[in-house]
This record gives sequence, structure tokens and C-alpha cells, in this order.
Amino acid sequence: MRLVILGGGGFRVPLVYRALLADAGAPGACDELVLHDTDPVRLRVVASVLAAQAAGVPGAPAVRLAHDLDDALRGADFVFSAIRVGGTAGRVGDERVPLAEGVLGQETVGAGGVLYGLRTLPVAVAIAERVKALAPDAWVINFTNPAGMVTEAMARVLGERVIGICDSPVGLVRRAARAAGADPDSPAFRYDYVGLNHLGWLRGMWDGGPDLLPGLLADPDALDSFEEGKLFGAPWLAALGSLPNEYLHYYYFEREALAAVRSAAATRGEFLDRQQGGFFASAAASERPGEAYALWDRTRLEREETYMAENRAATGGWQRDPHDLDGGGYDRVALALMRAIARDERTTLILNVPNGTTVAALDAEAIIEVPCEVGSFGARPLPVAAPTEHQAGLMLTLKAVERSAIEAAASGSRAAALRALALHPLVDSAAVAGRILDAALPG
Repeated sequence: MRLVILGGGGFRVPLVYRALLADAGAPGACDELVLHDTDPVRLRVVASVLAAQAAGVPGAPAVRLAHDLDDALRGADFVFSAIRVGGTAGRVGDERVPLAEGVLGQETVGAGGVLYGLRTLPVAVAIAERVKALAPDAWVINFTNPAGMVTEAMARVLGERVIGICDSPVGLVRRAARAAGADPDSPAFRYDYVGLNHLGWLRGMWDGGPDLLPGLLADPDALDSFEEGKLFGAPWLAALGSLPNEYLHYYYFEREALAAVRSAAATRGEFLDRQQGGFFASAAASERPGEAYALWDRTRLEREETYMAENRAATGGWQRDPHDLDGGGYDRVALALMRAIARDERTTLILNVPNGTTVAALDAEAIIEVPCEVGSFGARPLPVAAPTEHQAGLMLTLKAVERSAIEAAASGSRAAALRALALHPLVDSAAVAGRILDAALPG
């Protein structure tokens, strides 16, 4: 099985390869990994890290570097899209421009997410068109952010053969299950989750008995034992009656989150731009794969330790649990998805897929994030309870934002781009939205 990673020079590619190595030698496992990236230096560095990872592993997938997109795509069984248009420098601008106007700057949420989407969507759609032309039977797994928006745009070309993934929902479910005394790996364990990417809620958990979530929400000590409980606080979670995805902290505690981001010495984008730039420069100068791998692992741990640091600072400055620092998440979701499709190993995963009739408030083509049955047929959304008015309202608003951005990227309409920014709940003025647009995309 041949897997192609677009954005193959990305910092987190070794996490994917780590998951592939754990599956090496199994029937139908990946035997060739093709990396494509527009930055040849980063591509060579990542290949060096992968070489160190593969040392001594029987059946490790062969790694091939492809500098041409069409060459990379030919013969692909799976295409993993993890591109970053504009690099980390682009993210710095996406975050700083909104902050200058007094509104949240964040990679996937608010005005920053819209700006990132406007820059990324044309490239993602062009990739989808090349996949359709050169590898029409391939499955595309999208992790390119903003993942829901990008998956929906690519789905207009590829249909159900593109599936979006994210590690936040599975992390939430597993942490909540452990806090409630349940085993998330038990065959009897099931859950109810609904939303859009970076905008979802866990509304129920069962482990062969009654719903465990109400008891968890009523137990402040249990809530204080895991990340989302600490992030949102027991009083708000009890009032809300559900466990939100961590990214909803920006919505429910907008003032506090904005203050924390503005008071930080650097934005997350600036931190990653400096950190990753230093890693790639040092690793490129090294002549031994083992040194590059060790440097990558130290850099990865620092990245995980500082994830959502501003949000944690706004809620007491607590540290992340060691269970959440191994960097695993989206890579394991990607591997589970590929295994289920390639081997027809039926499983349930939270994925970004076309709605169909799952959420009545949205049309069939809308990309939603819900539990799905996965097999050789792809991914089918499972039934979920209807969203509450609050949940449906936010979902509809954000879907309007996503679709305005998709329209703007496809047509070049400045009006659609302005609408995408101004309709976002975290942008408090159409005039502010216009100034952000002018600063980010002059002319």
C-alpha cells in the first residue's frame, strides 16, 4: 500500500511514520511512503529523521521523496494532505493582523482561521483536481487546517473520497472516559459527539450501562483531573450539560482568551516559527540521522508542553497531563482510518464527512464532525442526538463562515471574503472585518 504525504516536510510527519512503523509487516500495511513538499530542505531533514526511526525495524515502509506533485500522486492508494500554505510565517500574519484590531488571532478559529482558509483553499482544490485526474481511486485524508472548511472544498471535487481528521475529539473522548472510570477501548464503550471541526460537543458516554456523562459533570474533582475539565471549569460545564471541544474555550471565554494571547510574549505562530525554524536549520547542518531525530524529539516535546498555553494561563496556568505529551493523536486516527478502509476492519472514528441526513439543520453536502462507521466503503456518519438550539446555532453560523470563505477563494469575491470575516462570532464589527481584510489582502 502506497501512502503519499503532501506537506511531507512538515514537522509532524515523523509522528505518522511512527504509527506506520508500529503497523509494519501486518497484512496490507503501508510498504511505501512518498513525501512531497515545496521546501526541499525541510523534505531532506524529515527524510533524515525517518531514516533514524526506521533503523532496525523489520518491514519499515520505504521512503521516497517526490519533488513533483504529479509524480507523487501517481499510483497512490492514500493521500494524506497536511500542507501549510505560506508556512509558519503565514500563520504569524494570520494571528497578528486580527490582534492589531483587538480581536482574537488564532490559526483555525476566528479571523485568523478565515485568513488561513482564504490562502489555503485554492491550493487544496487544485490538489483535489490533480488527485481526481491521476489517482481517482485514492482516498484523501485531510488534516490541512482549517480542516472542516478545506475538506468541504475538496469534497466538491472528490466527493466522499476525501475525509477530514482531527485529534481533538478523540482526545476529549478518551480523557473524559478515563475520568468517568470507563475504558475507552472497551467494545461496550460508545459515545455521542456532534459538531464541526474545532466546534463540537461530547453529549453522552456509555460503557454497557447508563450514561456516565451526567455523573462526571456533577463531580468537580473528576472534572479537575483532565484537560477540558480544567479548561472550562465545573460550574460552566454543569450549566452547559456537555463537554465541549477544547477550541470552544475561545468562544465561551473569549475575553479571557484574548487577554491571555495579547499578554503573551509571542503568539503561538511566532513561537512555532522560531522553534521550527531553529530545528530545521540545526538538523539540516547535521550529517547524522540520529542527531536530527534526537533534536526533533526534544523539539516535539516542547511543542506539546506549550500547546494552548495561553488558554491554560487564562484558567490557572496548569500543566498538561503526561499522557497527552507523546504527540500521538491525529497520526493514530489516520492509521486507524487507512487500516479500516484498506483491510475492511470495521471501526468507529470521529471524522469530518458529508452530513447526509445526520443533522437536520444542515444540508446533505455540509461537512460535519461526528462518529462514523469506517470500512472498505469509506466513512458513514452514525446517528447522533439532535443538536441543541445553542449547538445548532453555532454550527449554522460557522458553516456560513466556511461557505463564504470557499466562495471567496473560488471566485475571488472580496464581498464574500468580507462576509466570511464579519459573520464570525469572534469578530465583533463589520468595520473591523473590513480593516482586517484590507491589512491581510490589500487590493
